[in-house]
Amino acid sequence: MAEADIAYVATAGAAGLALALSAWAARLRGRLAERNAALETAMAATRVDLAHRDGALAAFEDVRLALTPGGGAARLGAPATWDALLKELATAEDVADDPALVVLDAVREVAGPRLDALIERGEPFDAVMEGAAGAWAVEGRSAAGAAWLRLSRLGLVGTAAESGLGLLADFYPSPTWVVDAAGRLAWANRAWLAEMKVESVETAREKGLSFDRGADAIVAEAGRLHQRQEGFRWTTGGGRRRAWRIVAEPAPGGAGAVLAFALDMTEAEETRDTLRRHVEAHDETLNHLADAVAIFGPSKRLAFHNTAFQQLFSLDPAWLDERPTHAELLDRLRQRRQLPEVVDYAGWKTRELDFYGASAAAPDDSWSLPDGRTLRVVRQPHPLGGVLLLFSDITDELKLRSRFNAQLQVQTATLDKLNDAVAVFGSDGRIRLHNEAFEAFWGVTGEQLRTAGDFDAVAALCQQTMPDPSLWLGLKARVADPDPESRVPISGEGRTADGRVAAWQTRPLPDGATLVAFSDVTARRELEQALAAKAAALEESQALKREFVGSVSYELRTPLTTIVGYSELLEAQTDLPERSRQHAGAIRVAASQLADSIDDVLDMAQIDAGEMELALGDVRVCDLMDEAAARARARIEGRGAVLSVHCPAGLRPIRADAQRVEQALELLLDNAARAVGEGGAVTLSAESGPAEVRIRVEDTGRGIPYHLQAHVFDRFVRRERGGPGVGLALVKALVELHGGWAEVESEPGKGAAFILHLPLEAQTAAAAPELGLGPDWRMAGVD
Repeated sequence: MAEADIAYVATAGAAGLALALSAWAARLRGRLAERNAALETAMAATRVDLAHRDGALAAFEDVRLALTPGGGAARLGAPATWDALLKELATAEDVADDPALVVLDAVREVAGPRLDALIERGEPFDAVMEGAAGAWAVEGRSAAGAAWLRLSRLGLVGTAAESGLGLLADFYPSPTWVVDAAGRLAWANRAWLAEMKVESVETAREKGLSFDRGADAIVAEAGRLHQRQEGFRWTTGGGRRRAWRIVAEPAPGGAGAVLAFALDMTEAEETRDTLRRHVEAHDETLNHLADAVAIFGPSKRLAFHNTAFQQLFSLDPAWLDERPTHAELLDRLRQRRQLPEVVDYAGWKTRELDFYGASAAAPDDSWSLPDGRTLRVVRQPHPLGGVLLLFSDITDELKLRSRFNAQLQVQTATLDKLNDAVAVFGSDGRIRLHNEAFEAFWGVTGEQLRTAGDFDAVAALCQQTMPDPSLWLGLKARVADPDPESRVPISGEGRTADGRVAAWQTRPLPDGATLVAFSDVTARRELEQALAAKAAALEESQALKREFVGSVSYELRTPLTTIVGYSELLEAQTDLPERSRQHAGAIRVAASQLADSIDDVLDMAQIDAGEMELALGDVRVCDLMDEAAARARARIEGRGAVLSVHCPAGLRPIRADAQRVEQALELLLDNAARAVGEGGAVTLSAESGPAEVRIRVEDTGRGIPYHLQAHVFDRFVRRERGGPGVGLALVKALVELHGGWAEVESEPGKGAAFILHLPLEAQTAAAAPELGLGPDWRMAGVD
């Protein structure tokens, strides 16, 4: 190739390269211009953003410090806020220093190691720094590897009191207040001021008032831990104690302030206390029940048991206090053989525990224990959840019921064996019980009586046999009338349609029922009539006997008087032989004895007829005894015996018939004279008692056999001493006529003693009417 060509090619290549370089440079310049424009736009936006951030920082009363690891600080925030903060923290010597370092030193004094922990490890913290005009909240935080401090003036309320939220808090009925991070009162609502009895928060600050020391401690704890705290306090004010629930809530934003609320719990606590007392009273009441009570809670653990429960099963009180479960209790009772013996204990236990899901009470159950006891078990759902169990020992009740049923069967069988027709009507007028004799008496069947039911229907069946309307009306009044005056026993008689005589009577029973009994007394009335006729005939015969005895006695007295007179006349004859004189004396004595016997018979007849009348008077017993002894002394001494009289001095006189008492003594002395023999003795004595005088006639004769002593006072009974007669019977009758009594004491072979018990004043209807005597008549008689 020629050099010209080479030069040309080289020149053309250089020109093309230059053109290409020019185009690339122009293109590069355009791109650089676009990038510069974008950078300028971004820078302008950044400046605007920084201006907005600076404005936002300057709009609030807080400042920020950016900390460096070397200990330096860069400050951010409104200049006015920095000036205010420096005025409160800096002194005259610190004015020339860097403001950021001045604030950082003040924060280090408050935070100390926490500030170093923030710079080195990024650990946040909160603190409060006191200034000259108020407190500043210090917050330390880390972000993007840098440490920051934010300082803001404490003040939570601001204009909130003027807002709706502030009004709501101010009129809240419970005391509410706010304390700042330093623990000073920052704000309080009207309820708090009223409770403290101050007009404003400023006044409360000046007086240093606080709601309660315990509440202040709860608020301080919430501020220290930055956690919600609650407590319970009692305060005294206005003459009463009040309960408060204190709630302390740290204020949001971490400024260190705490919101405190005091909720009045007085009524709730009083209600709780009242409920507690009611529960205690309820438990105490259950504890005094005879039935055993056990309450298991929803967790199936024993919540309550009374003393009867522990005693019924003899369980350890300490073990019960551990609140065993229901299953554990059943296992313990099974070990002690205090549960019913069952084949499948596991299934039985499961059925017992299944009741916890029941909504209604289960039917009563009975447990027959191996020791012979029978328990009634009642299961009920408890209103507060769980189960209430009641155990009653009904062993004695079952025994009594069995005994009662047996007694009822015996009574029913007894009634059926009675001949009387008996029916029992309840207070409602329905027939409850009747015997077989009732059906036979009225000619009805048991089915008819059961169908009739009430008294009116039963009376309608019975009126066919005894058609007496007044009878059935009277019986109905006794059966159905609840008036106590109507429920009195009555009786009567009536005649049936077939001529029988029926006696009826009613008896009220203790349970309000009435027993009505009917009996056929036809044969009894006929027998009574026959007996009445025989009694009348007997009385007539007795009257005839008394009349005959009296007539015979009077008829015998006349010839006896003649015999006695002529015998005395013969004894008076001087020319009569001695033997004849003895015969005449024997005739006189026999006639006199016969006359005395006749007099005794007449006296007995007079006493039997109730015609003897006593002539009462003051009787000196000693004088009476002396007179009777004087008359009997010759007879006794004639038999070779001795008669002695013992009468204590000052023996009280008695009110009696002296003649009849003396007659009784003569009869006893005559009886003793016949009993004694040669060398014997008869003693007549008297002694005084509290209300009587006892006269004793004792002899040393042969005595009275034991088998005859009970009949010694009977009349006309053959005796081994004295023969038949009425002497001792008359003695007994005379003493009893005075209101006294006679007795005999004798031991065969050792004599006998007859004792007359005469009252101080005769109490008898046989005494003649007389003037009443004063209480001192006996003493007058003694004188």
